[in-house]
Amino acid sequence: MKEYVLARKWRPKKFSEVVGQDFAIKSIASGLKAQKVHPAYLLTGPRGIGKTTIARIIAKAINCETNGVSDNPCGKCDTCLQIDNTQYIDLYEIDGASKTKVEDIREILENVQYLPTQGKYKVYIIDEVHMLSDSAFNALLKTLEEPPENVKFILATTEKHKIIPTILSRCQIFDFKRIGVTDTKNYLQKIAKTKGIQAEEEALQLIAQKADGAMRDALSIFDRIVSFSNDTITAEHVSVNLSILDFDTYLQITKQLIEGDIRGVILSFDQVLSKGFDGHQFIVGLASHFRDLWMCKHPDTISLIEVGSSTQKKYLTQSEMADLSFLEKAISLTNECDLQYKASKNQRLHVELCLMQIASVEDEKKKDKPYIKPA
Repeated sequence: MKEYVLARKWRPKKFSEVVGQDFAIKSIASGLKAQKVHPAYLLTGPRGIGKTTIARIIAKAINCETNGVSDNPCGKCDTCLQIDNTQYIDLYEIDGASKTKVEDIREILENVQYLPTQGKYKVYIIDEVHMLSDSAFNALLKTLEEPPENVKFILATTEKHKIIPTILSRCQIFDFKRIGVTDTKNYLQKIAKTKGIQAEEEALQLIAQKADGAMRDALSIFDRIVSFSNDTITAEHVSVNLSILDFDTYLQITKQLIEGDIRGVILSFDQVLSKGFDGHQFIVGLASHFRDLWMCKHPDTISLIEVGSSTQKKYLTQSEMADLSFLEKAISLTNECDLQYKASKNQRLHVELCLMQIASVEDEKKKDKPYIKPA
């Protein structure tokens, strides 16, 4: 069995390699290209999107032996290589979740007065900085107010609102977003192609959706599945391993709902449950499916559907089978079912009733139509 450690091996080493964060990366790179190095940077955003990785790239960009301060560290000099391997003497990575006390920060402040041993700048990366105590923040603030010229701080957090305003005012702030499903899928495709792994587009799409915007999670999932798949990844394989219902299941059930086939859709739901899937998970996925079909009805919203090209064609075909009023009613019913699911004492029946109501939408519309007496 091959061993893959993709999250480490495919960690971006240059700004140009960072996925899905174009605006923030361009802002950081532009400042460095202009030789402007801020005393303190604050990188904020969801977990798993590469904040620590970007902090290391900044550390390389301001200490590179070959290019000096620039937006393009060479990646080959001793400094760049040592930072990549976390062996650089003047780079200090601190976990704010475990180093929360004022004593921990004072230890840092005692060291900042000394000149860098190897590079131009000492760099302190403090992850999860929002976890610091108030006294630790106040101690850090003193250094941020009058930082030594040869010391730079890069703070990272998932909860910017917990950082005191005086710290925020001393930092250059860059907000990072969740990485889009399409960007994640394309990156996984690149890895698969490089490593000679046969991967279906829908399989990578499912992995990207499961990762929910975190590239680290996407790589970990991909890593795990490849290890047990003999270098061939199918949508069915991913669906089973991650307990995710595939697109075809929702397409089939929606077809039955549009046709008003109550018996068929109840049997299909039974099959979903027999495979070990949760009723709540199913109804949330079905609501999302109806939402995507609604988006297909408008040319300017089709781009909001994050699915592969082959799946998008299936969605477009199915969206033509249902009118807008049906889809809007189906979205409303599935959303209501989702909200009330946990409070229901008979959760299976709760979902079945929702499916029956959706399958009966067209019949209800016919009843509401006024009777027109033939001439």
